[in-house]
Amino acid sequence: MIADEVEVELRPQRRLRIWQLAPIVTLAAIGSLMFAFPLAFGTGDGGAVVAMLGLLISCCAAGWGVMAARRVGHTWPGLPARGSGERPDWRVIALYVGVGAAIVALAVWRVARLR
Repeated sequence: MIADEVEVELRPQRRLRIWQLAPIVTLAAIGSLMFAFPLAFGTGDGGAVVAMLGLLISCCAAGWGVMAARRVGHTWPGLPARGSGERPDWRVIALYVGVGAAIVALAVWRVARLR
């Protein structure tokens, strides 16, 4: 009689480490503060420039975070896993592009109103 076989994953689980997350979180916090303070307090003529620079830094941190997460195997909800061979649904991609474009448009519109 054969005993029940148990499969065990020998490779360690792929996770984002603290040294990968710390610079991303720091850049995102600095960028969001640079974006928020000129909008909240309306500081002079340079406020729009500082806010746009903060928006740029925040977007860079978000992109860096997405690439780091993808590298360890995470995917966006609704999209197939990397290397699965499945094609992503165009409606999910259109939803992500639409939401991203709306957020960027609202941010740029708000910063443009500072002038």
